[in-house]
Amino acid sequence: MHLWGIDLGGTKIEGAILESHENPKLLARQRIPTEAGKGYEHILGQVAKLVDLMAEETGMRPSRLGLGHPGTLDPNTGVIKNANTTALIGRPFDKDLEQRLGVPVRLANDANCFAVAEALLGAVPEVLPNAEVVFGVILGTGVGGGLVVRKKVINGRQGIAGEWGHNFLDESGGKCYCGKTGCVETVISGPALERHYDHLTGQRLPLRDIVARADANTDPAAVATLDRLIHYFGKAIAVVINIVDPDVIVLGGGVGNTGRLYTDGVAEARKHLFNTRIDTIFLKPKLGDSAGVFGAALL
Repeated sequence: MHLWGIDLGGTKIEGAILESHENPKLLARQRIPTEAGKGYEHILGQVAKLVDLMAEETGMRPSRLGLGHPGTLDPNTGVIKNANTTALIGRPFDKDLEQRLGVPVRLANDANCFAVAEALLGAVPEVLPNAEVVFGVILGTGVGGGLVVRKKVINGRQGIAGEWGHNFLDESGGKCYCGKTGCVETVISGPALERHYDHLTGQRLPLRDIVARADANTDPAAVATLDRLIHYFGKAIAVVINIVDPDVIVLGGGVGNTGRLYTDGVAEARKHLFNTRIDTIFLKPKLGDSAGVFGAALL
């Protein structure tokens, strides 16, 4: 059976068709803008438009659809919550899509889609094919995560499993969009690190430039910003390891490209573990920007 997946982002919607779970050959892939500012009904229409475009390209129609989105489908109310695409909040997105498309739709948080794709098709099978527990990290503009146990995403009773980005980390992070203060996201996301560098220097730089300056050891403020990332990353990820003890952690997102996370960051995490060593395997993702849409197809 062909697998149809949609990755709904804030600015673009991407669709893909895979041959099958056993043979995940890519048969089609297309992108169109989300245009979320035009409202909820327009987003529904854009998803339907993308499905139609892929159907025209391949001569096939889906019998079911997996869709990754920025937020959570509350399993108790049946509506979307915690979405930065705010037009989705409070809406029964899966039911409305099913009515529009005429096929069953399964939704998952975009970080969950990333995690399951890397666990089943990406970095993990090459290194530890029998991994029982995988934690996929999104460390970029926001901070999120997905938990995969025995090849299945864990959603949780409230639909928030894996949301380590909104654990409390440190008051210095300030207010988070979620209404809390000091969330992991407010301390070690890309924008948070850029704000910290700005606070030290009065200069706003993109994170990639801060990392380059830190790596070259030419800018003390850049080094301090990266040291802050390593310190708080270790504290934050150690909580995850102490609770679910994953075999593998895959670090995605722009901040996840920072090389020191795999060395100094892992060493920092060890300091906070209920263990004398750290055996958790930390991996870079393999699927790049395909992970989200592949994970949605696997749903």
